[in-house]
Amino acid sequence: MNLSELNQRSREIFKRIVDAYVETGEPVGSRTLSKLGGIHLSPASIRNIMADLEDAGLLAAPHTSAGRIPTDAGLRLFVDGLMEVGHLPESDRIQIESRCLIGGRTMPEVLNEAIGLLSGLSGCAGLVAAPKQDRPLRHIEFVPLGIDQCLVVMVTQDGAVENRLLAVPLGVTPASLVSAGNYLNARLQGRTLAEARGQIEQEIALHQTQLDDLTRGVVEAGLAVRSGDQSGSLIIRGQANLLEDITALEQLEQIRTLFAALETHEMLMRLLESTGDATGVRIFIGAENTLFADAGCSMIVAPYRNSRKDVVGAIGVIGPVRLNYARIIPMVDFTAQIVGKILG
Repeated sequence: MNLSELNQRSREIFKRIVDAYVETGEPVGSRTLSKLGGIHLSPASIRNIMADLEDAGLLAAPHTSAGRIPTDAGLRLFVDGLMEVGHLPESDRIQIESRCLIGGRTMPEVLNEAIGLLSGLSGCAGLVAAPKQDRPLRHIEFVPLGIDQCLVVMVTQDGAVENRLLAVPLGVTPASLVSAGNYLNARLQGRTLAEARGQIEQEIALHQTQLDDLTRGVVEAGLAVRSGDQSGSLIIRGQANLLEDITALEQLEQIRTLFAALETHEMLMRLLESTGDATGVRIFIGAENTLFADAGCSMIVAPYRNSRKDVVGAIGVIGPVRLNYARIIPMVDFTAQIVGKILG
């Protein structure tokens, strides 16, 4: 059903039901609504409107109670058309900024801090997804380990250090490794290995470099050091928050299944793909996403971008479908902006 198909009275009753359900998690009855200020309708009239909303698939009766709760479709209609997104309180803004913008930390440490804050402020599970990034390098060095092996030490511009083992041609000397490192460092200039690859390969092909055969072999091996490693990371904090509303053993098993799914690489890629073309916050309510259909959960997630405005990850929260969407949406959006600011 479209919002335009609801008259003003139906919209008001529906909005009151959703607001009450989000606050209490309990079914809402006509008598409760009739006692609220601003509704000048009898309980019988309210029941008729609620019946129409139920026929439209926007409300459901969870049990024999006279009360109703919004369906996933109803919550979607509410979020898209009736909800007024609030402003993030200044105290929350200051806390997120001050905690995330502390200097001297690596990006993984910043992301851990960010989702810990989101989890605490929202009362949900916080999560961040980040693909394996071929990040701009500040320095690369080849350290000899044996006659056919060396350690590649890569320091990124954000201060992270990565070490990789690399097979090198037999006969490579320490001097050749130094030459290979100097050659690459002179051409990286804040670029990634992938970005510098084209220029370097062209130089080698056109014999525009003075590298000897062994040093050239180290350079070529170094260019490929990250190829094939596209795995990413999915960090989750505050999972215990998802257990607070559980009232049945069946729900507990559903949440356990969700936890298991969240730990898979497939979940990471699906999450990133869902935000790749997004310009802002994405909201997945209950059964709209097969991952959350059985667990009765929703996800609010926003992409974060690097200095080139490329989407490089996603950050957000997972909670019960009765989330306080109006409060949490700006919180997730602001946190994603802060993370992007740090990347920039």
